Amino acid sequence: MKEWYEKIRSANSVEDLENIRISIFGKKGILAEQFEKMKAVPNEEKASFAKELNTHKGELTSLFNEQKIIIQTKELQEAMKAEAIDVSLFSTTSRKGALHPVMETMDRIVEYFSSMNFSVETGPMVEDDFHNFEALNLPKYHPARDMQDTFYFKDEMLLRTHTSPVQIRTMLHTKPPIRMIAPGAVFRRDYDLTHTPMFHQVEGLLVDETGKVSFANLKYILEDFLKYMFGDVEVRFRPSFFPFTEPSAEADISCIFCKGEGCRVCSHTGWLEVLGCGIVDPNVFKAVDYEDVSGYAFGLGVERFAMLIHHIGDLRSLFEGDVRLLEQFQ
Repeated sequence: MKEWYEKIRSANSVEDLENIRISIFGKKGILAEQFEKMKAVPNEEKASFAKELNTHKGELTSLFNEQKIIIQTKELQEAMKAEAIDVSLFSTTSRKGALHPVMETMDRIVEYFSSMNFSVETGPMVEDDFHNFEALNLPKYHPARDMQDTFYFKDEMLLRTHTSPVQIRTMLHTKPPIRMIAPGAVFRRDYDLTHTPMFHQVEGLLVDETGKVSFANLKYILEDFLKYMFGDVEVRFRPSFFPFTEPSAEADISCIFCKGEGCRVCSHTGWLEVLGCGIVDPNVFKAVDYEDVSGYAFGLGVERFAMLIHHIGDLRSLFEGDVRLLEQFQ
């Protein structure tokens, strides 16, 4: 009897254990042979003989199940150890990440103006009418408000349509001189190849005593900035209109695709519009109780810059999360 137990304890694998199970518990196994012998056992001894065999069968079954669990656990641990991966090791198959092209462009813009001693200011995305419109010389029913396509809330609050409210908030809490930029997300009800409901702007403001700020100062810093962003390009300024600046201008660069010769991207003009700027309107200074000061302001769309720098044809593709596009910026 003892050898039956030893066979089970000596099994080293599930396969060995299965062979032992057949030899002990199978139809032609050891136990079946012993129960067959009961026919030759005297009647008075059959009860004790059967009881002893059933006891051994129960003990062997229990021992078999225990040994099976031990062997399976051991084999599982060995398999896991063999397949284990040291996550702390460097893998040549791993891919490095990258900044999103919009954030990378934003960082470059902020880096330039920070190096020119402009502070970086932020403000709330949910604004009121005063900061977003009225203080910027856009009173109620002003026709330029229609250009903004604003998202309004029921309590007369709104999603900011530009980062200019940050300029107003800064002027209300800071005395001149001011030298700042306001990067951030803005919102307008628009959606096509060159517009999305949410996009990013960087707006700049410089305020100082009257006579210390001129359009020449504005032109100099914007020309230098545009060459920093786009390389060796020509820059021109065209008269324009913005409610919060007077005089106002739009800045163009020579087309970076055709080098100014004219192509589909620049509508065969040789020029690409990139930002708006101007001298701050006196009504804006009046709204924040500034006196005897002058200043200039400018604003640009970050996505517009990212599309030009990376040759992206559809603004919406920057927000669709298509890996085939994004993996090109690693």
